[in-house]
Parts: sequence; C-alpha cells; structure tokens
Amino acid sequence: MKSILKSNKISLRAVEPTDLDILMQWENNPEFWHVSNTLTPFSKELLEHYVHSAQDIYAVKQIRLMIDELASHKTVGAIDLFDFDPRHQHAGVGILIDTDFRKKGFALDAIELVKKYARDVVGIRNLSATILEDNQASIQLFEKAGFQKIGQRKKWFNKGDVWLDELIYQCALV
Repeated sequence: MKSILKSNKISLRAVEPTDLDILMQWENNPEFWHVSNTLTPFSKELLEHYVHSAQDIYAVKQIRLMIDELASHKTVGAIDLFDFDPRHQHAGVGILIDTDFRKKGFALDAIELVKKYARDVVGIRNLSATILEDNQASIQLFEKAGFQKIGQRKKWFNKGDVWLDELIYQCALV
C-alpha cells in the first residue's frame, strides 16, 4: 500500500531534532518573515522546545511536516497545517520551499499530499490559505492545487512603505 505521505518526488515526515539547523535558517531569515507574520528571530532554545514538543494536531491545533526529496534525501521545505478547528473541520495551510529547491514541483506535490492527509487522517473538510497579492508564485501554486479565491482584505499588510492586499483562498476536500 502506498504511503499517504509520499509521492514520486517527495515524502512528508515529522519534524526531528536533526532539523534544528535548517529550521533556524528558515525561521530567522528576514526574507521569509512577511509570509509568516514574524517580526523577530527565534532563539535556538525556543526552536528546540518546538522540535521536542508534541506534534499532535488535536492537542496543539497545528502540525509541521518536513518535505524531503526522495532522490537526494535532502529536506527541501516544510508544510504546516495551523489554526485547526476539529469541530468545524478546517485548518489553514502554509508552505515554504527552500530557495535552492523552488520550481521543481515539490510544493504542488506537498500540497496534494497534505490535502489527502488532512481529509483522510485528520478529518478536515476545508483548507484555507492567505497569500499577499504580490506573491504570484504562491497564487499560481494554490490555484493549480485546486484552491479558489474567496475573498480579499484590502491594504492588510505593510511591506516596507507599501500596503498590500491579502488574498484568501479555500479548498473543499470533500
């Protein structure tokens, strides 16, 4: 039986202590902060605690899965389910692919795998994603993955001296 967390290119897996260095790189890169609404770096101690904390989506309402390329066994990114609401069966989804591994189909594969996992294992009926209007790559990715634009928050995000709209996407899994 084929694993629900594996495609022909990638596999999704739990965060391990050996991921600490790459998480430090990603979480502390100011280039990525605007996507995750982060304003300050994360300490090594805080990330160690996160890595060792329970990854039970029902307990902490979120889960991060690392994305490994099968051919090279390299970790190429991470995908998160967050703001999980078990009663209403929905969650947000966010993805980061390391700059060196973009435009290789890993993100689309990861979203497709996480959709199956969310529906078949967790029992999620709807996923949502918020994307800034200037992030054309993410807009194209989520639309290709079956997400539909359902709303827009005007001038919602300040990026330097520019105010950007935040686009809201949703994908029904049933």
